[in-house]
Amino acid sequence: MAAGPGATTDTGPAAGAGEEEGEYVKPFTPEKAKEIVMSLHQPAIFCNMVFDWPARHWTAKHLSEVLHGKQIRFRMGMKSTDTVPQFETTCGYVEATIEEFLAWNCDHSGISGPFRDYDHSEFWAYADYKYFVRLFEDKTDIFQDVIWSDFGFPGRNGRESTLWIGSLGAHTPCHLDSYGCNLVFQVQGRKRWHLFPPEDTRFLYPTRIPYEESSVFSKVSVVNPDLKRFPQFQKARRHVVTLSPGQVLFVPRHWWHYVECIDPVTVSINSWIELEEDHQARVEEAITRMLVCALKSAEDPHNTRAWLNPTEVGHFWFSSWQLVSCDKSTLARTFVFQFMTSKVVETQELKTNGEDMKKNELNVHHLMEVEQTGSQNLPLETVKQEAAGPFGPDLLPVLPSSEKPPSERGGIFENDDKDCVGKGGEHFGKLHCTKRQRRMSKSENATVGQIASNHATAHCQTFISTDDVLDCVVNPQVTKIVAQLLIQGRSL
Repeated sequence: MAAGPGATTDTGPAAGAGEEEGEYVKPFTPEKAKEIVMSLHQPAIFCNMVFDWPARHWTAKHLSEVLHGKQIRFRMGMKSTDTVPQFETTCGYVEATIEEFLAWNCDHSGISGPFRDYDHSEFWAYADYKYFVRLFEDKTDIFQDVIWSDFGFPGRNGRESTLWIGSLGAHTPCHLDSYGCNLVFQVQGRKRWHLFPPEDTRFLYPTRIPYEESSVFSKVSVVNPDLKRFPQFQKARRHVVTLSPGQVLFVPRHWWHYVECIDPVTVSINSWIELEEDHQARVEEAITRMLVCALKSAEDPHNTRAWLNPTEVGHFWFSSWQLVSCDKSTLARTFVFQFMTSKVVETQELKTNGEDMKKNELNVHHLMEVEQTGSQNLPLETVKQEAAGPFGPDLLPVLPSSEKPPSERGGIFENDDKDCVGKGGEHFGKLHCTKRQRRMSKSENATVGQIASNHATAHCQTFISTDDVLDCVVNPQVTKIVAQLLIQGRSL
């Protein structure tokens, strides 16, 4: 776990007030902060960077006054912990004002109004993904209360931000964001973040059902994992940190995260920072969208609730047989980026011992490895060595946690991975051990192994669902290969 969160802000500028604020100097200039954000490979907490932001006063009570009478959507979930993730497709939804939310959250007795069907002792409420441009469409001056330019992004403010208001227990299921990196400002209450590095993706059992653009979900309930069904999850390196008011969490590109509210009322503001690598990610997302739409809408075009995330309802279109979201400029920029980062030199003379027969395979292998050789996905030891410099009292690293969730403690599941995976995994390997597969790169083996383990415990099923097919076809590493092949073909 990271160094004690909140220690710095309790006595530093974040706790300063009024006339004394002018005496404080921020620990990082905008230029230095941006350098850290763009080069750091592990999550970290910035302290003492937002003590002069007007948004630091944005408690839920304050926001209820600013948005007086405005209804927003709250997601309602169960407080009980299950071994199955509580995806948004399984939640209830309530349209209510923040005043009504606070009344329900504070007065635990029976109340009337929009929350009347939800017992506070059994449910939590979460107003998540509330974009400022929609929430404050008639109060645009409030955008200036959020000053992301302090982190080296001139002109970025509330217009490019999202608001989150939650009660105790509210959470987002474990997922990674396809685009950009993330800056999260904690305003009120505390949140606990469970993070996993991108190179552990195969241990998180990724899925695109429910479908949401730019979000890859995990099948694992990371706070109460079913290790019999998902044995490889034991290998995932969990990083846990508690984010306190006045702190800003940096989440690097493609880091998995599960976020839970651990105080009665929490308020957060975040902004996703665009990166050059997003050009290729948009191609991958277009491929995913096309395939998910084609399979699921053909299965039942009139029932999207089971597989389409509520955030996509009203925005999802079914004529996605073409990659219409990827214009030529996107493909061109992505190809240039790939070319500049590529380590494969096509003109290199290939030597004997059969290497000439492997030329095409090497290129395909490289397509899969581009992400892993990128600056955001270096091995943990390398990250520790390279990122040691900027850390200090005002920049706290989020380190691997030795604490395990309840279901992983005390040897409840004592079988090792081989026993848990069972003979199905071994049999899969023997059946398909061809010469070509023996030449697979480590990344390809990881992909096949992850897909195989996804279905190893389902050997007794008598059918293959479209979800099973999609788990293989739109696996993040598979779409990466397809996208890069497509980009190369369209750009040559």
